[in-house]
Amino acid sequence: MTTPFPFVAGQVLTAAQLNDIQNLPISDKTASYTLVVADVYKRTIMNNASATTITVNNSIFTVGDVIQVANKGAGACTITAGAGVTINTSGSLALAQYGGGYLLALSASTFTFFNLGGGSVYGTATGGSSSSITVGGINYTLLTFTSTGLLTVTKTGLFDFCAVGGGGGSMYIGSTYAGGGGGAGQVSMGQIYLDADQTITIGAGGSAFSLELFTQGGNTTIGATSPFNPAGIGNISGTQNSNGGSAFIGGGSGGGNGKTMGSITGSTLTGFKGGNSTTTTNGGGGGGQSGAGGNGATTAGGTGGTGFDRSAFISGAASLIAVGGGGGGSVTAGAAATGGVAGSTTGTGNNGAANTGCGGGAVNGAYSSGGNGGSGICYIRFKV
Repeated sequence: MTTPFPFVAGQVLTAAQLNDIQNLPISDKTASYTLVVADVYKRTIMNNASATTITVNNSIFTVGDVIQVANKGAGACTITAGAGVTINTSGSLALAQYGGGYLLALSASTFTFFNLGGGSVYGTATGGSSSSITVGGINYTLLTFTSTGLLTVTKTGLFDFCAVGGGGGSMYIGSTYAGGGGGAGQVSMGQIYLDADQTITIGAGGSAFSLELFTQGGNTTIGATSPFNPAGIGNISGTQNSNGGSAFIGGGSGGGNGKTMGSITGSTLTGFKGGNSTTTTNGGGGGGQSGAGGNGATTAGGTGGTGFDRSAFISGAASLIAVGGGGGGSVTAGAAATGGVAGSTTGTGNNGAANTGCGGGAVNGAYSSGGNGGSGICYIRFKV
């Protein structure tokens, strides 16, 4: 017997109904679903072989409401916050098959989800270069893509990713002008659910290719459309300062807090700004993923910005990527931050290493060629 929730005024319950007070009706769903107020009195259970969502919208439930949800389908079901809603949990909002839990409304827009088991389940895949790693006592398979290739999903589920865009090319200019170092590629990390093969595209490094010209690095992407392209926006190289063109700053990593360039602004991308120059004989260092580029001073270029330590994701010793390039200087080149490249005083600028997302090192004057940015890289891992 199922208790006739919700009770109504004047209703008389039988002893059998009172004894069965905890038996809520089951509401089976076979497609993504948005909860309604009546779901307080039901158990909402998803049943779909593909990925689905159960969405919680604002101002539907009141303080103290409890909404039970579960998943019996083979596809992961993710509890999703609607506009203006916050859902907190110590577990996962992605329910594997036979997983479930309940939502507790703390207000009309804030919920806690208590995951009672069957949370985030990892998929499996092949592609790139495969290796076995252990991070925090957990064993993973790590797939490394150093060039564009196919990620073949052999079991649907969740995957961790770390994607790095191509580094920006450094600026170089004629006469005795010192160029700014290239900005580092943006690093993006997270977790996504995949139920189909995806093309991993690795962003190329930006070039320093002619007088006062340069290019930002290319995008590294997972798949073609959101949410499967969370990747590294490749990034701004050196750009002309506002002091009449006599000095040049380093590029920002992913735009960072740096100078606006075209449609790219510091508010839309991550990373740190490039350093400033103070005269034509020094260029600012390029911004890194974890630190700003150093300012130029007198005849010395600025140091490249600090990079990102990927060891927490791929295991092993500390290893920095997405480092800003050093600025050019007429007497002293901008120093390299760990993992990056320095600027130069004459000749040709230094190129960022392939598959690091590092910015190119700039050079001082005489129509010399600046350094190119390093190409990006993408890591995919899953638990084994």
